[in-house]
Amino acid sequence: MFKTLLVVWLGGCIAFAQTGPTYAERLGWNKNDRVLILHMDDAGMSHDSNLGIEQVLEKGAARSLSVMMPTPWVPEIVHYIQAHPGTDAGLHLTLTSEWHEYRWGPLAGQPAVPGLVDSEGAMWSSAAAVVGHAKADEVDREMRAQLERAERMGFHPTHLDTHMGTVYASPEFLARYVQLGIEKKIPVMVPGGHDTYLQADRKPEDPALGPVRALAAKLWDAGLPVLDDLHNTSYGWEIPKGAASDDEKLRKWRTERYMATLAELKPGLTMVIMHCTAPTEVFAKISGSGTLRKADMLAMLDPRFQAFLKEQGFIVTTWSEAMERRKRIR
Repeated sequence: MFKTLLVVWLGGCIAFAQTGPTYAERLGWNKNDRVLILHMDDAGMSHDSNLGIEQVLEKGAARSLSVMMPTPWVPEIVHYIQAHPGTDAGLHLTLTSEWHEYRWGPLAGQPAVPGLVDSEGAMWSSAAAVVGHAKADEVDREMRAQLERAERMGFHPTHLDTHMGTVYASPEFLARYVQLGIEKKIPVMVPGGHDTYLQADRKPEDPALGPVRALAAKLWDAGLPVLDDLHNTSYGWEIPKGAASDDEKLRKWRTERYMATLAELKPGLTMVIMHCTAPTEVFAKISGSGTLRKADMLAMLDPRFQAFLKEQGFIVTTWSEAMERRKRIR
């Protein structure tokens, strides 16, 4: 869903294609460098999510994550972040609650954001429903409440991104999301460069929802780093027959799929989104996506994947480093 929303936003903007230096170059990397932010979404959603992310941070390739502040297992992952200074951890700004039996509500409270709350008292289950019911002021209020909780806990996020791509479902939501980052001087996940990988399956009829170049320039001019591209297809990769019940086959398939798609990336700063989880029998009560998420964890822990990154000359970075580089540029 997230990629669909982003492609809709970028659709019709092929003529915008970047012709000058990449944002990676502007940040001080070389012209042909392929720089990656290997990023794990959904921290705090469950204990299993936290466990998978922590294992990868300690032994695997991915070095960045973002936390869903309204979800039940936030204290555990925030305590981990605090115990490991330098962890590249952002906010996975959450405006939806998609699972059927495991749900959460807005931190701002129903009276403050009634348009974000469904009949069960939880957030809506889809981005479309949020657009259909919520006002931009309510979205802004909730995003700020999530940032305020993080800061109150002593967790200072390195960046902002968006759960299920919900802020990209509305130009008004998107504007508030970008403005929040600018106001608080926190990097914002916006793919505003050449977007070669992101636009690969763009449909010609997709409408454009915003001036990509202007939005990227606004963030850059505000002193924030900008992405050149976004790799966000892995959640939709279908597990091959026979691999779901065999960890070795699952690891091999997922690792090879990541290597094949990353090899296609063009020079620039690319964020690669994944969902690393160590699912127990409890996770199946939350979502049927446990095996897919486990596959991400196994791939990021696979020595072959880490060797591939070195052999291909990829540079693995973080939002923290991107921001530090941006600060050094006048």
